[in-house]
Amino acid sequence: MYKRYLWPAATNVNVGFVKVRVGVFNPYKPERVVEVDGIVDTGAIYTVVHRLILEELGIKPLGRKRFKAFGGYVERDVGETGLLLAGERRVVPVIFGEADDTVVVGLTALEIFGLEVDVVRGTLKEAELLLL
Repeated sequence: MYKRYLWPAATNVNVGFVKVRVGVFNPYKPERVVEVDGIVDTGAIYTVVHRLILEELGIKPLGRKRFKAFGGYVERDVGETGLLLAGERRVVPVIFGEADDTVVVGLTALEIFGLEVDVVRGTLKEAELLLL
């Protein structure tokens, strides 16, 4: 199955990442939410959730993309998933992660939620939204 780590909703991590607990749901069946713990990585464009969790929720890949990773390139299935973060629900692009992939909330999800990392406190906060 998958591992669950019991971290507070958003806490500081010494290596510069913010740990976060998010709910994952199928946008077409939003009543069932699976909580997962991961990290916020503003250097990652997409969110990564373990394939087993996405499949358990009935979320299917929409395609496949090539990504640059440590030591070369990898191909991963991609799709869309619902996330519950900071009390809000949104649909975000997602990479179907493999067993050893860390659950990551990427920059695109943060922008969709209107959040940013507070680097001083090591938490998430509402972003100042610009209408340009």
